[in-house]
Amino acid sequence: MPKIHRLPDRHADTEKITLNIGHVDLGRIDLLVREGFYTNRTDFIRTAIRNQLSTDARAVDQSVERHQFEMGLFDVTRADLEAARQRGETLHLRVLGLARIADDVPVELALETIGSLSVLGSLQASKDIKTALADRIT
Repeated sequence: MPKIHRLPDRHADTEKITLNIGHVDLGRIDLLVREGFYTNRTDFIRTAIRNQLSTDARAVDQSVERHQFEMGLFDVTRADLEAARQRGETLHLRVLGLARIADDVPVELALETIGSLSVLGSLQASKDIKTALADRIT
């Protein structure tokens, strides 16, 4: 079975996003940065996101349980998929966090063993694997 690791709250491996924000709100953030409340805009935004996630933690936990997501870092190795194939098992992976499919996983093996893949967060896999599994990724 794939290995699941709990990611620390401040994981070094981050995902870049783009955020559109109004001029007045941006000015307010810049004011707080200038006044020394935050080191920069990114610090403010990360803090705001963490605070909101903390506020909604119970709802997130309930939803994770209801949808049966694995939370954290989810590594899928070639050995994991070969073992699943040997057992005649099709995997239906549901991940909240980071799902990584190892670079040495052949496309054919992924197609044989991964029935579905749902990732809330980030999926790291080769372009070939992502293309091959496109109809199975939700």
